[in-house]
Amino acid sequence: MINFFAYVVMAGDKRKARQNKYRTSEHTLWLLALLGGAPGSFVAMQTYRHKTKHTSFKYGIPVLAVIDLVILGIIGGVM
Repeated sequence: MINFFAYVVMAGDKRKARQNKYRTSEHTLWLLALLGGAPGSFVAMQTYRHKTKHTSFKYGIPVLAVIDLVILGIIGGVM
């Protein structure tokens, strides 16, 4: 669910950016990624070309996504 939520928030932020409306803070986007939503954030970044020029997002979100997926694989393999 966190990945779906992160995707929706990232997509919504891109929509707000296009409309020059109040934006979702980068802090919130990072928090969602750190809480396990990095894969969803990464997919949204690629789908909407959002935050792809920000170096911290460009490299940080994919690294977090891999870490999240590895952890999920380890937890899934144990249970």
